[in-house]
Amino acid sequence: MKRPVVAVAETIAAVATAPGRAGIGIVRVSGQHLIDLAVALGGKTPKPRQATLADFRDAAGEIIDSGLLLHFPAPHSFTGDDVLEIQAHGGPVVLQMLLARCLDLGARLAEPGEFTRRAFLNGKLDLAQAEAVIDLIDASTVAAARSAVRSLKGAFSSEIHPLVAELIELRALVEATLDFPDEEVDFLEAADAFGRLDRLQGRLEALLDRAQQGKLLQAGLHVVLAGQPNVGKSSLLNALAGDDVAIVTPVAGTTRDVVRSSLQIGGVPLHIIDTAGLRATDDEIERIGIERTWREIDNADVVVLIVDARTGVSDAEREILARLPAHLARITVFNKVDLTGRKSERHDESGGVAISLSAKNREGIGLLRDELLRVAGWHPAEDVFIARERHLRALLAARTHLNEARARLPQLELFAEELRLAQTALSAITGEFSADDLLGEIFGRFCIGK
Repeated sequence: MKRPVVAVAETIAAVATAPGRAGIGIVRVSGQHLIDLAVALGGKTPKPRQATLADFRDAAGEIIDSGLLLHFPAPHSFTGDDVLEIQAHGGPVVLQMLLARCLDLGARLAEPGEFTRRAFLNGKLDLAQAEAVIDLIDASTVAAARSAVRSLKGAFSSEIHPLVAELIELRALVEATLDFPDEEVDFLEAADAFGRLDRLQGRLEALLDRAQQGKLLQAGLHVVLAGQPNVGKSSLLNALAGDDVAIVTPVAGTTRDVVRSSLQIGGVPLHIIDTAGLRATDDEIERIGIERTWREIDNADVVVLIVDARTGVSDAEREILARLPAHLARITVFNKVDLTGRKSERHDESGGVAISLSAKNREGIGLLRDELLRVAGWHPAEDVFIARERHLRALLAARTHLNEARARLPQLELFAEELRLAQTALSAITGEFSADDLLGEIFGRFCIGK
């Protein structure tokens, strides 16, 4: 795997545990030849990968704390450099004193994500695995955490590498024939170019489907509840959340700003946003709330348009529907069926799907939950791995280039170029070809100490 040239690493240090008080806190140090730092701090030479009990002292020889030293010599460490972990009591003051002592001994404060970035640069992780570290930390559901672990262990990367290898093999066969134009037709048959391309496209489609599932687990689904005032948006939010997270009154316009709640359905994080009722108003505060509603709709994955089941879809709702972005998935909810004598049900309608339910009585909420997952494209699978928008874009780009490659046959020069572009797109996922600015953007999102 190609990596940028890595200079001799500076020694970096940071508190690796979360802010606040805890029984144990860790200061992590990474760099070259850390034994001297360990002896100056703890008065002992720690054995590799064995816990060493030590008194940690400041520059004046005063004891800061007693704890454990763990030394991981290069290259057998997380970063690939020498790593020293200082385990002490988890008080913020103690950890800051230990960190300050490490800085006095020649380390500098680590930047966000710098430990994991070093692991990537030293070949300990590829880029997809490095991103899975923060995805595991940020996981909001059990399913997301398990999928992040699979990515961290290389499940995603192990799907990418064989595709890249097949592309390289096919490219080599194509480019080996470019100097023999009279034999191009024989090559296409002998090398089974179309068959190879078919298999590549089929495997890529299957991988893209799994990555889209992983993207749902990583980012969740953003759902906006929209509609006229007093149709039950806040009641529906409370029913979905299973708690009274929004104020509900009979007064139209009670909700004047967005109210957010995060929950999970089938392991998929859902970010539900209750919004101000959409109507013409002279109230300045309500008008600002309505403007925010439309901004949330523009950024949503799904909009749930809520309608009073007693009146049905009116001209006001038709105006809302006409203004919705064309690409936006939508579900129409006919609320308050308990006041009409109708039952809760799912039914198709022109331009989408409708759910009849009672948010107040929490009848039919399961139908809406199931429909949200269906609209999102979620289908449970055991082998889903975490994927990000960057990964999906790369996979989609590779698919486009493979489609173009098929269209270019039998023009072998153009065929080979499209294969090269597909390989580059896939290689960007694991970081074999990565610009420095991309690395800065990715690792800048990590916390300090990781």
